[in-house]
Amino acid sequence: MIGRTLKSLAFATVASLSAGASVAQAADAICYNCPPQWADWAAQLENIKENLGFDIPHDNKNSGQTLSQLLAEKDNPVADVAYYGVSFGIQAGEKGVVEAYKPDHFDEIPDGLKDPDGRWFTIHSGTLGFFVNVDALDGKPVPQSWEDLLKDEYRGMVGYLDPSSAFVGYAGAVAVNRAMGGDLDNFDPGIDFFKKLADNDPIVPKQTAYSRVLSGEIPILLDYDFNAYRAKYKDDANTAFVIPQEGSVVVPYVMSLVKNAPHPERGKEILDFIMSDKGQAVWANAFLRPVRASAMSEEAASKFLPDSDYARASAVDYSKMATVQDSFKERYLSEVR
Repeated sequence: MIGRTLKSLAFATVASLSAGASVAQAADAICYNCPPQWADWAAQLENIKENLGFDIPHDNKNSGQTLSQLLAEKDNPVADVAYYGVSFGIQAGEKGVVEAYKPDHFDEIPDGLKDPDGRWFTIHSGTLGFFVNVDALDGKPVPQSWEDLLKDEYRGMVGYLDPSSAFVGYAGAVAVNRAMGGDLDNFDPGIDFFKKLADNDPIVPKQTAYSRVLSGEIPILLDYDFNAYRAKYKDDANTAFVIPQEGSVVVPYVMSLVKNAPHPERGKEILDFIMSDKGQAVWANAFLRPVRASAMSEEAASKFLPDSDYARASAVDYSKMATVQDSFKERYLSEVR
């Protein structure tokens, strides 16, 4: 049985890599982790095609899967650029699967939000909170705190992406751990919270779950502000975004040029464009905070919660967050899942 399972896994891996190679041959460039339902990558990829002429296929990996694939393909890279949560970008730089490259406007990126040599750099950020489908609550109040999620009235209604794989899941773990009194050296409060939440029948997908919130399948999802605003203002859904009373975190998302990429010059053009006025404006119009603040229009900013709400969310030591990620993952897998 074990032998057959291993053979099946090996066959699936070969098939996956073969499929990836076929896609790469048919595309002008490959971006890992550019899913159309996340951060309005659909609009950005259309923007890139219109301005650069490159066809880039949608890619539904999460951040952890992206890093794993880059490591698996280290000797024969398929992707040209990669996108992921900051801790995975830092790890990619440390593991040698990305190339140092400083795109246009690199100097405008604040220190701490980029690798000094350009192995990763922030393109936009989001704030972690509750993305709530109000109609799917069936009359229950919109939760306002982390503690609220543990109440029996929300049994089976709370979702969070798997923190052992998806970066937004790990960001949620960092946020709740800190809100409950922990820090990056002590995840005990966060692990304790997830153990209690496990008794409330949470939904734990591995991939972005935007459509599942819109459908009402997941009434409350630990997610970013930009997805909640997109649902409210672009999909006309009755949704709310809540920054929990105990506090939360602001999280950067970063990109890199893949080391020994098949099309390095195209990869550089893509990264330059994403940092341009046109590229950054796509993020602002999708309710993300572009790393170049000048790209945020007054109209887009007016859709956000008041600054008094955002005062409850703050930055963390992102390098330390990357360093302790694997140890948190081990604890989550052994103690919670």
